[in-house]
Amino acid sequence: MNIRYKRLLSAMLAVSVLMPCPSCASVVEQAGSSSGMNEDSTGAEEEASAAPGDDGEQGTAPAGTDTAETKTEGTTETAVPDVMRGNIYDAHGELLAYSKHDSDGKEVRVFTEDYKVAFANVLSEMSEGMDTIFEEQLRKPNPSPVDGDEKVGQSVQLTFDSDLQKGIYDYMAYMGLEGAAVVMRADGSLAAQVSCPSYDPDEYAGKKHDEDLAWGTYGNKAFQNAEPGSTFKMMSEVLSDKHGIYSLWDEGEWYDDGATIVNWDHDKNKNYPMQRSLYSAFINSSNIYFAKAFDQIGKKDVLDDLDKIFRFITPIDCDFGEIHNNVEMYCNDDLRRTAFGQSYVLTCPIYLAALCHEAGLGDMYTPFVLKNTVDTNDFSKVLEKGSKSFDKIASIPEEYRENLWAGMLGVANDIGVWVPDGYTLYAKTGTAETWMGDFLYITGCLKTEKGNDKESADYTDYKGSYVVVMQIRNPESFGFNFASESVSLYQGIVNALCENVNKKKEEPTEAAETTAAETESVTEEPETEEPQAE
Repeated sequence: MNIRYKRLLSAMLAVSVLMPCPSCASVVEQAGSSSGMNEDSTGAEEEASAAPGDDGEQGTAPAGTDTAETKTEGTTETAVPDVMRGNIYDAHGELLAYSKHDSDGKEVRVFTEDYKVAFANVLSEMSEGMDTIFEEQLRKPNPSPVDGDEKVGQSVQLTFDSDLQKGIYDYMAYMGLEGAAVVMRADGSLAAQVSCPSYDPDEYAGKKHDEDLAWGTYGNKAFQNAEPGSTFKMMSEVLSDKHGIYSLWDEGEWYDDGATIVNWDHDKNKNYPMQRSLYSAFINSSNIYFAKAFDQIGKKDVLDDLDKIFRFITPIDCDFGEIHNNVEMYCNDDLRRTAFGQSYVLTCPIYLAALCHEAGLGDMYTPFVLKNTVDTNDFSKVLEKGSKSFDKIASIPEEYRENLWAGMLGVANDIGVWVPDGYTLYAKTGTAETWMGDFLYITGCLKTEKGNDKESADYTDYKGSYVVVMQIRNPESFGFNFASESVSLYQGIVNALCENVNKKKEEPTEAAETTAAETESVTEEPETEEPQAE
C-alpha cells in the first residue's frame, strides 16, 4: 500500500472516531464498501536544505536550460543513494526535472524554471510526487554513462503537456481559484493535473518539510478525496435507468424518517410539487428524485451497480498510486444522500475525470501518467513502454447510454460553455457540502465528432476527445453559491486547453537539447444564459 495512503488513512480513521454520524438518527448496518481515503500524506518527514554554490557542480540537464534548484534531504542521516535520479520529461520531450551533484558530491534536484511552480506539487519529492513514485525507475542505472558518470539513473517520460499544465495553473492563480483541474485524453492519460495554489520549490530550500506541501494547502488537490456533490448523479442517472425509474413525485422538500432533503432551487421554483421525469431530474439536478430512486433500488443493488458499472468501490490501481473512493451507509438517510454525492461519499477529481470519460464515451479507462522509461542520453530511445493505454476497467451498458448523454447534453446547453468546432460538450455540475466548506465542480467531456479516439497515443498531433474537470474550493471568494455560477471560470480552463492545442498546431517542429551531452531529438509534440443545472 502506498505510504501516502497509509498515513492519511490512519489520520482519517482517528478523526472518524470523534465525528458523529452526520445524517442518521439511528445506526444500522455499514455498507460493504471501500472506507479508504486517497493518496494524501499527513506526516512531516523530510527536510529541505539550501543548495550549495555552483562550484564543481555536474548534472544531466541540457546546456542552456533555465532551471531552478531544490535539494531535499531526510530528517535523519542516511546514506547517499548510489545512483542519481534521471530526468523527467513531458509528453513532448520537454525537460521538467533533472539531478546534478553539488560541490560536496550530494545530489541536487533541479526543476525547469518555466514549469517549476505549476508542477511542484505534482513532481516534487517534498510533495511525494512523481520523483517519489517513480524513484525505482529513476535510480535504475542508465544503460550507458551520462557525461561519463555510470551512476546516473534512467529517465521517465510522462503524459503531461507542460505548456497546458502551466497555462491552466497560471490562469487559476491569476483568478485566485483554489482547487484543482484535470485534463484527461481519450486513452485515460492525464494531459494536466493542476492544483492551485502551488509553491516555488526554491523558497523551501533549507527549511523543514511542511506537511502542506504533501497534502494540505499546497498539496495535490487533484488526488485528494472530498464529497463530489451532484457530479455523482452521472452514476445515479444510470442506476435509475437500469432499474426502470423514469418518473417520480418531486416536492422540492422531502421529509422522511426524521430527516429533510431539499433541492437546490426549492425556495425559488414555483412549480413544486411536480411529477418529475428522469431527464428533468438530471438536467435540473433534483436531489429528491435520485434520493427516492436509491430508496427504491435498495442498498445492496446500489452498491453492486456502483462497483460493477463504475468501479466506485474496488480501488483503482494507477501508476501514480491507488484511487480509493469511499461510500458508507449506516441508515436509510445515508443511502438517499449517497444518490447526490453527500453523506459518506468521497472521491477525487482524477476519479471524476475517469467517471466523466465513461459517462461521455461509454467506457472507463485506468488513469495513467507514465508514457515511457527512456534513455537519459536520448529521451527518444525508449527503454521500457509505459502504462497501458485504453485499459478498460468499467463500462456503461449500451442500453443506458443514450438517456445519460441526452441529460449531459442538456446540462451543457444550459450552462453555455463554448467548445471548438468539431467537439460536442457533455457536462454535469455539482455543489458539495464538505467539512472544509462548499466545493464546486464542473465536469465535461469534449467529445470529438471525428471518431478518432482510438488513434495512436503519441500525443504529438492529438485530435481526440478530452475530459476537463474543475474543482473550486473557495467559492466564497467569487460570491458563488452553486457550481452553475462558476461557468466563466470553467470556460477559462477550456480556453486554456484550446489555446494550447492551437499553439501546438501552429508551432513548427523544433530540435530540443535534452541532455548534458547536447543530444538532439525531435520535439513532439462568452457570456451565457442563467444556467438551470446544479
